[in-house]
Amino acid sequence: MRKFRIFLSLLLAIILITGLFIFQIDKRITAEGQGKIFDTADTIPSNKVGLLLGTSKRAVGGKINPFYKARLDSAVELFHKEKIKIILVSGDNSTRYYSEPQDMKEDLLKLGIPEDKIYLDYAGFRTLDSIVRANKIFDLKKYTIITQKFHCERALYIAHKEGQEPICFRASDVNGVFGRKVIAREKLARVKAWLDLNILHKQPKFLGDKILIKK
Repeated sequence: MRKFRIFLSLLLAIILITGLFIFQIDKRITAEGQGKIFDTADTIPSNKVGLLLGTSKRAVGGKINPFYKARLDSAVELFHKEKIKIILVSGDNSTRYYSEPQDMKEDLLKLGIPEDKIYLDYAGFRTLDSIVRANKIFDLKKYTIITQKFHCERALYIAHKEGQEPICFRASDVNGVFGRKVIAREKLARVKAWLDLNILHKQPKFLGDKILIKK
């Protein structure tokens, strides 16, 4: 019985410490968005390039992913209001049958964005890759990230750790069960980002030659 009580006490201590650890990282990354996240195209400063962070086009069941649609709509709005001149789409292109950048490009063209104003980063397998490659491959330092608020905060955290100075345009949030599941997973994604940057010192899966974004 005594051994069980000791085990239970240790287990509770581990749970408590882990919870505090997650809470502190979440708080730290949330703070990165202060003054850097904008809700409307009218108030956001202009930048040459908007970095559109990729996500899957389809949700479970085959319907259009609402996160995907909201990000596309935001990128188009910024472009038409002349808040960005170029859209750099960065996402997962891990197989010949799945390409977030290509899906987004095709839909951006349908929404009226000229093809010569769209650049693709096929090696944005995760947010860290997209942000680091924005600088190391596309030579960006000051630019506009386009994604949902919770994702803005993590992307800005990574960017600031890399010495970049982006701002972020907040795409519409997604409500309901699907939205809540994504938000819940974000807590663990933030812990992973913190560990990757501060402990493991991870780099993108692929780098490569510089790509010049024309004016």
